Amino acid sequence: MKPGNRNLITDVSGFRIGNAQDETLRSGVTVLTADMPFAAAVHVMGGAPGTRETDLLAADKLVTQVNALVLAGGSAFGLAACDGVMAGLLADGRGFAVGDVRVPIVPGAILFDLLNGGRKDWAENPYPALGRAAYHAANPDFAIGTAGAGFGAMTGWLKGGLGSASAVLENGVTVGALVAVNALGSPTVGDTRHFWAAPWEVGDEFGGLGLPDTFPATAEPPPMKHQGEATTIAIIATDAMLEKPALQRLATVAHDGLARALVPSHTLLDGDLIFAASSAARPLTDPITDMFLLGHAAASVLARAVARAIHSATPRPGDLQSSWKSLRY
Repeated sequence: MKPGNRNLITDVSGFRIGNAQDETLRSGVTVLTADMPFAAAVHVMGGAPGTRETDLLAADKLVTQVNALVLAGGSAFGLAACDGVMAGLLADGRGFAVGDVRVPIVPGAILFDLLNGGRKDWAENPYPALGRAAYHAANPDFAIGTAGAGFGAMTGWLKGGLGSASAVLENGVTVGALVAVNALGSPTVGDTRHFWAAPWEVGDEFGGLGLPDTFPATAEPPPMKHQGEATTIAIIATDAMLEKPALQRLATVAHDGLARALVPSHTLLDGDLIFAASSAARPLTDPITDMFLLGHAAASVLARAVARAIHSATPRPGDLQSSWKSLRY
């Protein structure tokens, strides 16, 4: 596997990403959309998820395609970002047709960033406006690090962020990952600069440090956050022609990428969730072998995206945690 041209989820043909954030709020929204509706599924493994319209993604539900997927900060308030995305889609004449009415289908997931130092004393929920701004900003090129849904994210001890990565398989299929990292666990080994995801790094995309020579003694990690304050939310995208059942399997396997990159992961205090989406541009030639390869690629790409989120985060005035870039050892 090698990265696509951008090393972003938008190396998967047909998809675009939009970010919007508010410096004072210290929060933001990220939207994945496409010119045409697309199949999507979801799998949740954390104990404290916050979601919208995810039941609709089950294989036995009526609607087979969606118009956008939303990742947002703001805890439950951030779910309203989907309203703004719906408004933008509706203005563009897009949505599920019911007679002469169109209903945009916009599943979303949120992370908790309400205690990160930003001002949260708003008179009106800011997330619908952020959602619409992110939708209108959708583009193949987008910022990672301190951006979008990862703008105010934190981890067990380092500043979090928005990450992305991609891979092109030998069979020509492309897989990409997008992730907002706000985890309870740590992306690095102990208090070092070495990422747990190092074995899957391509080149020096997140520093090229590899793993450390020694590892900290096995210990029971104390939780650094409280219930509801963490969550890593992600999207896996591919151009392989997959319907909802196969996409749910892809999302399920991709959770291995979080376990490779964050220690611990999938805790009771996290709301870890992964969407999977297909642009359906490339038919599978061997469904069993291709799905086997896709699952491995999805987990590897997501692990890389997590590390790239932390590696790309930038220090800002008022930060409550150090950024990886600021570490000097």
